[in-house]
Amino acid sequence: MKKQVGAKKPERYELGRVRDRITFLYLEHAKLNRQNSAIQVTDSRGIVYVPAAILSVLMLGPGVDVSHRAMELIGESGLGVVWVGEHGVRQYAYGRPLSHSSALLEAQAKLVSNRRSRVMVARKMYQMRFPDDDVSQLTMQQLRGREGARVRRVYLDNSLRTGVPWSRREYNPNDFEAGTPINKALTAAHQALYGLSYSVIAAMGASAGLGFVHTGHDLSFVYDFADLYKADFSIPVAFDVAAKFSEDPDIATKTRLSMRDSFVDGKLLVRMVTDLKSLLGMEEADSTVDSINLWDDRMGLQEFGVQYHEQPEDGGQ
Repeated sequence: MKKQVGAKKPERYELGRVRDRITFLYLEHAKLNRQNSAIQVTDSRGIVYVPAAILSVLMLGPGVDVSHRAMELIGESGLGVVWVGEHGVRQYAYGRPLSHSSALLEAQAKLVSNRRSRVMVARKMYQMRFPDDDVSQLTMQQLRGREGARVRRVYLDNSLRTGVPWSRREYNPNDFEAGTPINKALTAAHQALYGLSYSVIAAMGASAGLGFVHTGHDLSFVYDFADLYKADFSIPVAFDVAAKFSEDPDIATKTRLSMRDSFVDGKLLVRMVTDLKSLLGMEEADSTVDSINLWDDRMGLQEFGVQYHEQPEDGGQ
């Protein structure tokens, strides 16, 4: 028997569904390798094994080395990876669709390419964030104005709730330490939310770059999608952490841990999968089915794998 080249791909039934996975795991100053179907994590405290199929996203901080074998497993498991700098300020991401289907991507491209449907999705996203507002007739300019006012209100409400002073959002990606405790916590909280959003988008087979409100960036849709959950997750968590740990020099770590607990308690992964399908009009479709066809401008989808050069050019008619 001919020896197999490369690692054996896991079967679909061996991989956990996106909605059932653990939200994220943050690692730093560690070496990652592969041991069967688990990621072997080695640091100064010892070795632990993390099943790749149950994770949604790995956030890898400074001092992490990843082997080729670990990346094989990560890629085949549909696990998203976000490389983050110190304090999570900078991020570089990798992700592979878990579904192997282009259904969501095609639906997204169709919606974002038409002005009317793009505005419709933008209104839908705003309505999901603020269900009490009627935005069915608002323009994009009016949506931005309404959103800005509501988001400022969210910040002020959380400030009053926790007693944390608030003036405005200040964020310098080149100097994390220059920020106030609440701004540091907000930066860390939003980064965790961006990482999870990216992972879900990539795993479901949609595009991180095809945004409806944000545009022109390879993570435009990540920013769109994450905005749906800031008022319920990252903003209140950041204010809670700032109220308790304002003097803690490692407030970023405290924030990430609190975000992880909030994701689990709020069942955010389940919600994200449902919301993503709803936004792209794919609620009833099974986007996990493997399917590949050939496109034809006259005859519609044609079967893949057929030796068409052996058939008459007129299709035998």
